[in-house]
Amino acid sequence: METKYEVTVTAIGNLARTFLENNSSVIILNEGIRPNLSDMVLEHTPCELKENIEAGDFLKFGSREYEIVSVGDVANDTIREEGHCTLVFNAQGSMPGQIIVKGSAPPMLMTGATIAFLKK
Repeated sequence: METKYEVTVTAIGNLARTFLENNSSVIILNEGIRPNLSDMVLEHTPCELKENIEAGDFLKFGSREYEIVSVGDVANDTIREEGHCTLVFNAQGSMPGQIIVKGSAPPMLMTGATIAFLKK
């Protein structure tokens, strides 16, 4: 599969695990871009989005793979601008910056983990 976007997690905010447990979601953001949000997000290395992410593509988060169910209206734009979106795992969502995915289990949050969007 062709890689559209691939980053490495560099920091995990204190509240990121809570968001995953309570909301089935993870917020990702380029490292150092918004220090006021660092407690809530997974910061990652910057990367250029090669091609828009679409429903039917795949998310590889660490060793786990998910099918992308839907992509919010502005998610591709915010990924291009700040490496930012909210990943929602096995749950419903409808916010413009969310990417909804389905898979066997939520990801393990670890620094050094790779997050990649792969073309269908």
